[in-house]
Amino acid sequence: MTLLRVGLTGGIASGKSTVRELLAKLGCHTIDADRLVAELYEPGRAGHAALVQTYGEAILREDRTIDRAKLANIAFSDPSEAKKLNALIHPIVIAETEARLAAIGNGIAVVEATLMIESGGRQRYDRIVVVDVDPEIQVERGVARGLTRAEVERRIANQIPREERLRHADYVIDNSGGREHLEQETRRVYELLRADLAALSS
Repeated sequence: MTLLRVGLTGGIASGKSTVRELLAKLGCHTIDADRLVAELYEPGRAGHAALVQTYGEAILREDRTIDRAKLANIAFSDPSEAKKLNALIHPIVIAETEARLAAIGNGIAVVEATLMIESGGRQRYDRIVVVDVDPEIQVERGVARGLTRAEVERRIANQIPREERLRHADYVIDNSGGREHLEQETRRVYELLRADLAALSS
C-alpha cells in the first residue's frame, strides 16, 4: 500500500477549501486541518486545555467553549502573538493529523492547512500544492465573507509572503478566474498527483 501525502495551502480567501472539495470528488482522501483545530478547541480536548492554560478563562464563552473571535483578536494583534498561538497549537494538530493519515493506508491524501509552510509542512509531505490568487482578489473575497478590509490585510500580513509560499510549491493552482477555471486547474494538478502516486508505487 502506498500513500502520497499532499499538503494543500494558500493565503486567506484563496480558495483552498473549494480545491480540497474538488479533489475529494476526484477521489482523494482529504483532511481539513482548520476543522481539526475547531474539534481540538472543544471542551475536554487537548487544544482547549492548552489555550485556557495559556490565555486564561477570558477567552471562554459562558458555555466554556472557546470564543474564536476573542482568540483571533489576541493572535492577530501582532506577529509575536501569532507565533505564540501557533507554537502552542501546531504540535497538537500535527499529531492528530498524523494519526488520521496513518489510518488511511493508500491513495492520495490531501491535508488542507492555512499555515502549512509555517508549521514545517514541507518536511512532512511528499508534495505541496499552493492555491494562488492576487492579493487584491483575496481582500475582495475576504470582505465578501464578512471580514473587514483591515482584518483581511492583517491576516495576510501575519502569513508568510506570497512569493515565499510559491517557492515551496511543487504545484500551483491559479484561482484568479471563475469556477470553471478553478475546476480545470484542480483536475490538471490531480492528474499530476496521480502520476506521482504511480511513480511512488512502482
